[in-house]
Amino acid sequence: MDSADKSIAWIETVPEADATGELKRAYQRAADPKSGQVDHIMKIHSLNPASLIDHLHLYKTLMFGDSPLTRTQRELIGVVVSAINRCEY
Repeated sequence: MDSADKSIAWIETVPEADATGELKRAYQRAADPKSGQVDHIMKIHSLNPASLIDHLHLYKTLMFGDSPLTRTQRELIGVVVSAINRCEY
């Protein structure tokens, strides 16, 4: 598939600098501890901060909660699924 065949979904998001109230608090919880930035996958929830917090909780449960899978195995699953979907990970 060449680049002309790819379609991109555009989802309205609120930039971190413009976030106030509940969204600002949600962004603060979701920010990467090292960079201070919020991942795009979390920003897609910016119009509904409660869903951002729920997504963050799901992510942390899946990646860090009790599981027979190691952290490395969980990351590998994410990489493979993203590659199959032609999505940056």
